[in-house]
Amino acid sequence: MNPTIQTTVVGSYPVPEWLRMMPNSLNLRDAIMVVLKTQELSGIDVISDGELSRFDVNHPETNGMIDYFIRPMSGIYSTLTHDELTAFREKSGFGFRAKPAGVVREAIGPGTLDLVEDYELVSSLTNSQFKFTVTSPYMLAKTLLDHFYHDLEGLVLAIADVIHDQVKSMNPSFIQVDEANLPGSPQDAGIAAKGINRILEAVPSSTRGVHLCFGNYGGQSIQKGFFQELMPFFNALECDHLVLEFARRGYKELDVFKELKPEISLGIGLIDIKDNEVESPEEVARRIEGAVKILGEDRIKWIHPDCGFWMLQRSIADRKMKSLVAGRDLFCK
Repeated sequence: MNPTIQTTVVGSYPVPEWLRMMPNSLNLRDAIMVVLKTQELSGIDVISDGELSRFDVNHPETNGMIDYFIRPMSGIYSTLTHDELTAFREKSGFGFRAKPAGVVREAIGPGTLDLVEDYELVSSLTNSQFKFTVTSPYMLAKTLLDHFYHDLEGLVLAIADVIHDQVKSMNPSFIQVDEANLPGSPQDAGIAAKGINRILEAVPSSTRGVHLCFGNYGGQSIQKGFFQELMPFFNALECDHLVLEFARRGYKELDVFKELKPEISLGIGLIDIKDNEVESPEEVARRIEGAVKILGEDRIKWIHPDCGFWMLQRSIADRKMKSLVAGRDLFCK
Protein backbone atom coordinates (compact mmCIF):
# COMPACT_ATOMS: atom_id res chain seq x y z
CA MET A 1 0.00 0.00 0.00
CA ASN A 2 1.15 3.55 -0.75
CA PRO A 3 1.57 5.14 2.70
CA THR A 4 1.85 8.65 1.26
CA ILE A 5 -1.93 9.00 0.81
CA GLN A 6 -3.60 9.33 4.20
CA THR A 7 -7.32 9.33 5.00
CA THR A 8 -8.93 11.76 7.40
CA VAL A 9 -12.21 13.50 8.12
CA VAL A 10 -12.85 17.22 8.09
CA GLY A 11 -14.27 17.39 11.58
CA SER A 12 -17.93 17.12 12.46
CA TYR A 13 -19.91 13.91 12.91
CA PRO A 14 -23.69 13.51 13.42
CA VAL A 15 -24.60 14.05 17.06
CA PRO A 16 -25.96 10.76 18.47
CA GLU A 17 -29.68 11.08 19.17
CA TRP A 18 -29.31 9.73 22.69
CA LEU A 19 -26.94 12.60 23.49
CA ARG A 20 -29.45 15.15 22.23
CA MET A 21 -32.18 13.52 24.31
CA MET A 22 -30.08 13.26 27.48
CA PRO A 23 -27.39 15.94 27.25
CA ASN A 24 -25.04 15.66 30.20
CA SER A 25 -21.29 15.48 30.68
CA LEU A 26 -21.17 11.69 31.14
CA ASN A 27 -23.16 11.03 27.97
CA LEU A 28 -21.00 13.54 26.13
CA ARG A 29 -17.86 11.63 27.10
CA ASP A 30 -19.44 8.37 25.97
CA ALA A 31 -20.53 9.94 22.68
CA ILE A 32 -17.00 11.16 21.95
CA MET A 33 -15.70 7.64 22.56
CA VAL A 34 -18.29 6.25 20.14
CA VAL A 35 -17.33 8.75 17.45
CA LEU A 36 -13.61 8.07 17.86
CA LYS A 37 -14.10 4.29 17.80
CA THR A 38 -16.37 4.47 14.76
CA GLN A 39 -13.64 6.23 12.79
CA GLU A 40 -11.01 3.80 14.02
CA LEU A 41 -13.10 0.82 12.88
CA SER A 42 -13.60 2.50 9.50
CA GLY A 43 -9.82 2.61 9.09
CA ILE A 44 -9.47 6.41 9.04
CA ASP A 45 -5.80 7.30 9.57
CA VAL A 46 -6.25 10.62 11.38
CA ILE A 47 -9.52 10.92 13.26
CA SER A 48 -11.33 13.74 15.06
CA ASP A 49 -13.68 14.10 18.01
CA GLY A 50 -16.55 14.78 15.61
CA GLU A 51 -16.45 18.32 17.04
CA LEU A 52 -18.40 17.01 20.01
CA SER A 53 -16.00 18.91 22.23
CA ARG A 54 -18.04 21.91 21.11
CA PHE A 55 -21.32 20.30 22.14
CA ASP A 56 -23.19 22.45 24.65
CA VAL A 57 -25.26 20.38 27.07
CA ASN A 58 -27.38 23.48 27.74
CA HIS A 59 -27.99 24.11 24.04
CA PRO A 60 -27.92 20.68 22.35
CA GLU A 61 -29.59 21.99 19.19
CA THR A 62 -26.74 24.30 18.16
CA ASN A 63 -23.53 23.74 16.21
CA GLY A 64 -20.48 25.26 17.85
CA MET A 65 -18.32 26.38 14.93
CA ILE A 66 -18.77 30.03 15.94
CA ASP A 67 -20.36 30.35 19.36
CA TYR A 68 -18.13 27.78 21.07
CA PHE A 69 -15.16 30.08 20.50
CA ILE A 70 -16.83 33.49 20.76
CA ARG A 71 -19.16 33.25 23.77
CA PRO A 72 -16.48 32.57 26.43
CA MET A 73 -14.09 35.32 25.26
CA SER A 74 -13.93 38.51 27.28
CA GLY A 75 -14.64 41.78 25.52
CA ILE A 76 -17.43 40.23 23.45
CA TYR A 77 -21.04 40.62 24.57
CA SER A 78 -24.01 38.53 23.46
CA THR A 79 -26.73 41.02 24.43
CA LEU A 80 -27.31 43.44 21.57
CA THR A 81 -29.45 46.52 21.12
CA HIS A 82 -32.05 46.81 18.38
CA ASP A 83 -29.78 49.15 16.43
CA GLU A 84 -26.92 46.64 16.65
CA LEU A 85 -29.10 43.82 15.37
CA THR A 86 -30.26 46.00 12.50
CA ALA A 87 -26.67 46.91 11.63
CA PHE A 88 -25.67 43.26 11.47
CA ARG A 89 -28.62 42.29 9.28
CA GLU A 90 -27.52 44.92 6.79
CA LYS A 91 -24.12 43.22 6.38
CA SER A 92 -23.82 41.26 3.16
CA GLY A 93 -23.21 37.53 3.05
CA PHE A 94 -24.87 36.56 6.33
CA GLY A 95 -28.43 35.81 5.34
CA PHE A 96 -28.03 32.38 6.97
CA ARG A 97 -27.52 33.96 10.40
CA ALA A 98 -30.29 36.08 12.00
CA LYS A 99 -28.03 37.85 14.48
CA PRO A 100 -24.32 38.25 15.20
CA ALA A 101 -22.41 35.99 17.54
CA GLY A 102 -21.72 39.07 19.64
CA VAL A 103 -20.62 42.67 19.72
CA VAL A 104 -17.04 43.67 20.57
CA ARG A 105 -17.04 46.52 23.11
CA GLU A 106 -13.64 45.97 24.78
CA ALA A 107 -10.25 44.41 24.05
CA ILE A 108 -10.69 40.69 23.41
CA GLY A 109 -9.22 38.20 25.87
CA PRO A 110 -9.58 34.47 26.56
CA GLY A 111 -12.22 34.90 29.25
CA THR A 112 -13.34 31.38 30.18
CA LEU A 113 -12.38 29.75 26.88
CA ASP A 114 -10.50 26.52 27.65
CA LEU A 115 -9.55 24.57 24.54
CA VAL A 116 -6.88 22.68 26.47
CA GLU A 117 -9.47 20.97 28.68
CA ASP A 118 -11.37 19.71 25.65
CA TYR A 119 -8.18 18.59 23.92
CA GLU A 120 -7.07 16.64 26.99
CA LEU A 121 -10.46 14.92 27.23
CA VAL A 122 -10.18 13.61 23.68
CA SER A 123 -6.53 12.65 24.22
CA SER A 124 -7.56 10.44 27.10
CA LEU A 125 -10.11 8.53 25.00
CA THR A 126 -8.01 7.30 22.07
CA ASN A 127 -4.54 6.03 21.20
CA SER A 128 -5.02 6.87 17.52
CA GLN A 129 -3.71 9.92 15.73
CA PHE A 130 -6.30 12.67 15.96
CA LYS A 131 -6.53 16.30 15.05
CA PHE A 132 -8.01 19.22 16.89
CA THR A 133 -9.96 21.71 14.80
CA VAL A 134 -10.47 25.41 15.39
CA THR A 135 -12.43 28.00 13.42
CA SER A 136 -10.45 30.61 11.51
CA PRO A 137 -10.22 33.97 13.33
CA TYR A 138 -11.25 35.67 10.08
CA MET A 139 -14.50 33.72 9.96
CA LEU A 140 -15.13 34.40 13.65
CA ALA A 141 -14.47 38.10 13.16
CA LYS A 142 -16.92 38.32 10.28
CA THR A 143 -19.77 37.16 12.55
CA LEU A 144 -19.19 40.00 15.03
CA LEU A 145 -20.09 43.65 15.28
CA ASP A 146 -16.93 45.57 16.11
CA HIS A 147 -17.33 48.66 18.29
CA PHE A 148 -13.78 48.57 19.67
CA TYR A 149 -11.06 47.85 17.08
CA HIS A 150 -12.78 49.50 14.10
CA ASP A 151 -10.38 47.54 11.90
CA LEU A 152 -10.94 44.07 10.49
CA GLU A 153 -7.28 43.07 10.61
CA GLY A 154 -6.94 44.24 14.21
CA LEU A 155 -10.04 42.27 15.19
CA VAL A 156 -8.86 39.12 13.38
CA LEU A 157 -5.43 39.22 15.02
CA ALA A 158 -6.90 39.82 18.48
CA ILE A 159 -8.98 36.66 18.13
CA ALA A 160 -6.02 34.81 16.63
CA ASP A 161 -3.83 35.72 19.61
CA VAL A 162 -6.33 34.14 22.02
CA ILE A 163 -6.55 30.89 20.05
CA HIS A 164 -2.77 30.85 19.46
CA ASP A 165 -2.04 30.89 23.19
CA GLN A 166 -4.48 28.06 23.89
CA VAL A 167 -3.30 25.87 21.01
CA LYS A 168 0.30 26.39 22.11
CA SER A 169 -0.57 25.04 25.57
CA MET A 170 -2.09 21.83 24.18
CA ASN A 171 0.71 21.04 21.66
CA PRO A 172 -1.46 18.90 19.37
CA SER A 173 0.00 16.42 16.91
CA PHE A 174 -2.43 17.62 14.24
CA ILE A 175 -4.17 20.98 14.05
CA GLN A 176 -6.69 22.13 11.46
CA VAL A 177 -8.00 25.66 11.00
CA ASP A 178 -11.40 25.87 9.29
CA GLU A 179 -12.35 28.78 7.03
CA ALA A 180 -15.72 28.92 5.25
CA ASN A 181 -16.27 32.65 4.79
CA LEU A 182 -13.29 33.84 2.75
CA PRO A 183 -14.48 32.34 -0.57
CA GLY A 184 -17.10 35.09 -0.69
CA SER A 185 -14.51 37.82 0.04
CA PRO A 186 -11.24 36.83 -1.67
CA GLN A 187 -10.03 40.43 -1.39
CA ASP A 188 -9.47 39.74 2.33
CA ALA A 189 -6.99 36.93 1.60
CA GLY A 190 -4.07 38.69 3.28
CA ILE A 191 -5.99 39.39 6.48
CA ALA A 192 -7.39 35.86 6.70
CA ALA A 193 -3.97 34.30 6.09
CA LYS A 194 -2.35 36.45 8.80
CA GLY A 195 -4.89 35.29 11.36
CA ILE A 196 -4.54 31.63 10.46
CA ASN A 197 -0.74 31.78 10.37
CA ARG A 198 -0.74 33.31 13.84
CA ILE A 199 -2.48 30.18 15.14
CA LEU A 200 -0.25 27.82 13.18
CA GLU A 201 2.83 29.47 14.70
CA ALA A 202 1.83 27.80 17.97
CA VAL A 203 2.53 24.29 16.65
CA PRO A 204 5.67 24.36 14.47
CA SER A 205 6.36 20.66 14.98
CA SER A 206 2.83 19.49 14.13
CA THR A 207 1.06 18.63 10.94
CA ARG A 208 -0.82 21.84 10.23
CA GLY A 209 -3.85 21.79 7.97
CA VAL A 210 -6.22 24.45 6.69
CA HIS A 211 -9.70 23.48 5.59
CA LEU A 212 -11.54 25.79 3.23
CA CYS A 213 -15.00 25.21 1.85
CA PHE A 214 -17.86 27.21 0.39
CA GLY A 215 -20.23 26.53 3.27
CA ASN A 216 -22.16 23.62 4.73
CA TYR A 217 -25.17 25.21 6.39
CA GLY A 218 -28.22 23.01 6.26
CA GLY A 219 -26.58 21.11 3.43
CA GLN A 220 -26.22 24.25 1.32
CA SER A 221 -23.24 26.15 -0.04
CA ILE A 222 -23.29 29.77 1.14
CA GLN A 223 -20.30 31.36 -0.57
CA LYS A 224 -19.69 31.67 -4.30
CA GLY A 225 -16.37 31.77 -6.11
CA PHE A 226 -13.50 29.78 -7.59
CA PHE A 227 -10.26 28.34 -6.24
CA GLN A 228 -8.27 30.39 -8.76
CA GLU A 229 -9.34 33.56 -6.93
CA LEU A 230 -8.04 32.10 -3.68
CA MET A 231 -4.53 31.12 -4.81
CA PRO A 232 -2.96 34.23 -3.19
CA PHE A 233 -4.55 33.10 0.07
CA PHE A 234 -3.33 29.51 -0.24
CA ASN A 235 0.21 30.59 -1.09
CA ALA A 236 0.31 32.99 1.86
CA LEU A 237 -0.42 30.18 4.33
CA GLU A 238 2.30 28.62 6.49
CA CYS A 239 0.61 25.23 6.64
CA ASP A 240 1.59 21.70 5.66
CA HIS A 241 -1.52 20.77 3.74
CA LEU A 242 -4.88 22.00 2.52
CA VAL A 243 -8.19 20.20 3.05
CA LEU A 244 -10.49 21.25 0.19
CA GLU A 245 -13.87 20.28 -1.21
CA PHE A 246 -14.05 18.83 -4.71
CA ALA A 247 -16.64 16.02 -4.75
CA ARG A 248 -19.60 18.41 -4.88
CA ARG A 249 -17.88 21.08 -7.00
CA GLY A 250 -16.21 18.69 -9.44
CA TYR A 251 -12.53 18.34 -10.31
CA LYS A 252 -12.16 20.83 -13.16
CA GLU A 253 -10.36 23.27 -10.85
CA LEU A 254 -7.62 20.84 -9.88
CA ASP A 255 -5.35 22.20 -12.59
CA VAL A 256 -5.05 25.61 -10.88
CA PHE A 257 -3.23 23.96 -7.97
CA LYS A 258 -0.16 23.61 -10.15
CA GLU A 259 0.36 27.20 -8.94
CA LEU A 260 0.39 26.13 -5.28
CA LYS A 261 3.77 26.53 -3.61
CA PRO A 262 5.56 23.18 -3.25
CA GLU A 263 5.73 23.32 0.56
CA ILE A 264 1.98 22.69 0.76
CA SER A 265 0.49 19.30 -0.08
CA LEU A 266 -3.10 18.91 -1.17
CA GLY A 267 -5.99 17.14 0.49
CA ILE A 268 -8.84 16.48 -1.93
CA GLY A 269 -12.48 15.96 -1.05
CA LEU A 270 -13.71 12.70 -2.56
CA ILE A 271 -16.91 12.25 -0.54
CA ASP A 272 -19.96 14.48 -1.11
CA ILE A 273 -21.41 15.34 2.30
CA LYS A 274 -24.46 17.07 0.76
CA ASP A 275 -25.69 13.83 -0.85
CA ASN A 276 -27.03 10.69 0.82
CA GLU A 277 -25.73 8.43 -1.92
CA VAL A 278 -22.70 6.47 -0.73
CA GLU A 279 -19.77 6.56 -3.13
CA SER A 280 -18.40 3.15 -4.11
CA PRO A 281 -14.74 2.30 -3.42
CA GLU A 282 -14.26 2.08 -7.19
CA GLU A 283 -15.49 5.65 -7.65
CA VAL A 284 -13.21 6.87 -4.86
CA ALA A 285 -10.24 5.12 -6.50
CA ARG A 286 -11.08 6.68 -9.88
CA ARG A 287 -11.21 10.14 -8.31
CA ILE A 288 -7.81 9.64 -6.70
CA GLU A 289 -6.39 8.43 -10.01
CA GLY A 290 -7.76 11.47 -11.81
CA ALA A 291 -6.29 13.90 -9.29
CA VAL A 292 -2.89 12.17 -9.34
CA LYS A 293 -2.78 12.30 -13.13
CA ILE A 294 -3.24 16.06 -13.04
CA LEU A 295 -1.08 17.01 -10.05
CA GLY A 296 1.18 14.03 -9.40
CA GLU A 297 1.59 11.71 -6.41
CA ASP A 298 3.93 14.10 -4.63
CA ARG A 299 1.14 16.70 -4.33
CA ILE A 300 -1.77 14.47 -3.25
CA LYS A 301 -1.14 13.46 0.37
CA TRP A 302 -4.63 13.42 1.91
CA ILE A 303 -8.12 12.31 0.94
CA HIS A 304 -11.26 13.09 2.93
CA PRO A 305 -14.90 14.15 2.73
CA ASP A 306 -15.66 17.61 1.33
CA CYS A 307 -16.66 18.95 4.75
CA GLY A 308 -18.12 17.75 8.04
CA PHE A 309 -20.71 14.97 8.31
CA TRP A 310 -22.97 16.72 10.83
CA MET A 311 -25.98 17.02 8.45
CA LEU A 312 -26.07 13.30 7.52
CA GLN A 313 -27.49 10.25 9.27
CA ARG A 314 -24.86 8.32 11.20
CA SER A 315 -25.36 5.18 9.12
CA ILE A 316 -24.65 7.10 5.91
CA ALA A 317 -21.63 8.91 7.35
CA ASP A 318 -20.19 5.58 8.54
CA ARG A 319 -20.60 3.94 5.14
CA LYS A 320 -19.03 6.92 3.39
CA MET A 321 -15.97 6.70 5.65
CA LYS A 322 -15.57 2.99 4.92
CA SER A 323 -15.80 3.66 1.18
CA LEU A 324 -13.17 6.38 1.46
CA VAL A 325 -10.69 3.97 3.05
CA ALA A 326 -11.58 1.09 0.75
CA GLY A 327 -11.16 3.34 -2.29
CA ARG A 328 -7.74 4.49 -1.13
CA ASP A 329 -6.70 0.88 -0.56
CA LEU A 330 -7.99 -0.10 -3.99
CA PHE A 331 -6.02 2.69 -5.66
CA CYS A 332 -2.84 1.82 -3.78
CA LYS A 333 -2.86 -1.90 -4.64
